[in-house]
Amino acid sequence: MATIAQKTSIKGGEFLIKETEAHEVFIPEEFTEEQQMIADTCRDFLKTEIHPILDQIDQAKSPELMSSLMDKAGELGLLGTAVPEEYEGFGMDFNTSMLVAEVLGAGHSFSVAQSAHTGIGTLPILYYGNEEQKKKYLPNLATGVWKAAYCLTEPDSGSDANSAKTKAELTEDGKQYKINGQKMWITNGGFADVFIVFAKLEDDKNLTAFIVEKTDGGITMNEPEKKLGIKGSDTRQVFFNDCTVPTDRMLSSRQNGFKIAVNVLNIGRIKLGIAAVGGSKGVMGYAVNYANERKQFGLPIGRFGAIKYKLGEMATKIWVCETACYRAGQNIDDLIITNVAAGMSDAEAKLNALEQFAIECAILKVHGSEVLDYVVDEGVQIYGGMGYSADAPAERSYRDARINRIFEGTNEINRLLTVDMLLKRAMKGEMDLLGHAQEVAKEILAVPSFNSGNGEAFAAEKQVIKNMKKAALMIAGAAVQKFMMKLSHEQEIMMNVADMIIEIYAAESALLRVEKLVGIKGMEAVALENDMMMLNLHHAVGLCNSAGRDAIQSFAEGDELRVMLMGLKRFTKIEPMNVKNARRRVADALLEEGSYCF
Repeated sequence: MATIAQKTSIKGGEFLIKETEAHEVFIPEEFTEEQQMIADTCRDFLKTEIHPILDQIDQAKSPELMSSLMDKAGELGLLGTAVPEEYEGFGMDFNTSMLVAEVLGAGHSFSVAQSAHTGIGTLPILYYGNEEQKKKYLPNLATGVWKAAYCLTEPDSGSDANSAKTKAELTEDGKQYKINGQKMWITNGGFADVFIVFAKLEDDKNLTAFIVEKTDGGITMNEPEKKLGIKGSDTRQVFFNDCTVPTDRMLSSRQNGFKIAVNVLNIGRIKLGIAAVGGSKGVMGYAVNYANERKQFGLPIGRFGAIKYKLGEMATKIWVCETACYRAGQNIDDLIITNVAAGMSDAEAKLNALEQFAIECAILKVHGSEVLDYVVDEGVQIYGGMGYSADAPAERSYRDARINRIFEGTNEINRLLTVDMLLKRAMKGEMDLLGHAQEVAKEILAVPSFNSGNGEAFAAEKQVIKNMKKAALMIAGAAVQKFMMKLSHEQEIMMNVADMIIEIYAAESALLRVEKLVGIKGMEAVALENDMMMLNLHHAVGLCNSAGRDAIQSFAEGDELRVMLMGLKRFTKIEPMNVKNARRRVADALLEEGSYCF
C-alpha cells in the first residue's frame, strides 16, 4: 500500500508543478507475459479477420459484415475487456484495456466500431447503471450478443452538447418516456441493439440519459453517411419519433446526462490517444518495408538521408506518445486501487480516477491524433506516387486518420479544456498553479542560475523540462492577471499555452521512461531510446519557444513584453546535439529490423 500511496500522491495536472520520479511511472516494457498474450490475440484477430478484407469492409453496402466481425470479436472476449467478470467480461485493469485499444487501433473502420461499442456504448451502463440495468445489458454487450451505439451529437449541438434539442416527455400514466429528436454521426447506428440516448425533460438545463432498445419502436435512420475515411464504420443519422421507453430505463438520475457524457468522453480521449499509437505503428511497419524494397538510383530509398529523417521522426513521435499514454493509464489504475481501498464502489473509483486525470486524457487525445496524422502523411510521402494510389496501404491510412482530430471533442476544444481545467483547479485551491507562476515571475528578474544539475543521472535534461514548465507557468500566470475571467475569450493564447503543456508532458514522460530503462538495463542497451528522448526534447524546446513567443506577443507590451521574452529565452535553452545522426541511428535500426521495433 505504501507504493500505491506514493504513486497516487500526484494529482491530475500536477505534473506541471511537481516532479515525478522514474520509479513512479509505468513503462510499456513492464507489461507482463499475460498482457502480451492478450495483445497477441488482438494482433492475430486483425491479421486473420480484418486486414485481409479491408477493401470489402470499406465497400460494404449494409451493416451485416461489420456486425458479424463484432460477433467474432465478442467470441474472443475483445468486447468485454473493461466489464467485470460478474457480468461476463474480463475485468481487466485500465492499462490492460489500453493495450487492447492500442493493438486494435490498427484495425481501421473496425477499430472505430469496436471502440464505440466498448467505450461510449457500454461504459455509461457500467459506471452509471443500477444493478438491474447492469445485469440485463452488460453480459450481452460484453459478449457481443448485443451491439451498442451512443446518441449525443445533434445537427445544432456538437461541442456544445448540452444545447441538445431532443426531448423526453413523461406519459400521462407516469410509466414511460416518449423521446423525440434527431441525432447525427451515430457510430454503429445501423446494427446497434442498444442506444445510449441523451435528451432533455421539460425545461431542464441539463441532459438526461436513457437506455433505448432497438425494439422500442419509433426509431428510424438515414442511409450510412458517405465519409472521407473510415468508410466501413456504419455512421448514420438516427431519428426518434415518439420512441417509448419505460421509466426504469433512465440512466442514473434526471439531469445527470451531461456529467455522464463528459466523464465517458474522458475515457474515450485517452483510449483514442493510445489507439492512434497502434494505428501509427501499423503505418510505420509498411513504410519501413517499402523503404527497404523500393529502389531509386540503384539503392533502396531507405539508404537516403531524406527518408531516414522521416523514419526517425515517425518512430520518435510514436514512441513518445506511447510512453505518455501508459504513464497516464497507470496513474488512473493506481488511483482506482486507492479509491476502492478507501471504500468506493468499483464504478465510483473508476469515475473519480478518470475525472481526476481528465487533463491528461485531453492532452493525450490531442497528442495521439496529431502523431497519427504526421505519421500517415509521411507514410504517403515515403511511398511517393504509389502513396496516392488506392492500391497501396498508405492511402486508406491517410483518409482514416483524419477523423481522430475531430472525434471525442475536436483538438481545439481539448486544447482549451486542458488550460481551462488547470485554471479551474487552481481557482478552487486544488492546485497551487498561480503561486508557482508568481515564483517564476520573481525568478525572471533575479540573476539567472547556471547550475545544470548536481551530478545525478539526466540532470541537464531534467533542468530543461523544469525550465519549460516555468515558461508555461510564466505565460499562463501573466495571461490570467491580464484577462482575469475573460481569458476564455482569448482562445489563441489558451491554445498556445496548451501546446506548451502538451509538449512538456510528453517530453517528461519520455525522459522518465529512459531513466527507468537505464536503471534496469544500462545506458548502452537503451541508446536508441535515449536518442528518441533527446530528439523529442529538442523538438519540445523549440515548440515551447515558438508557442510561448506567439502568446507573449499577443498580450504583453513595453517592458513587460521585453522581460517576458527574456524569460522565455532563458527557459527554452538546451545544449546542442547532432540530431541528424540520432535520427539516422533510429532509422537504421528500423530498416534493419524491417518494422517498428521499439
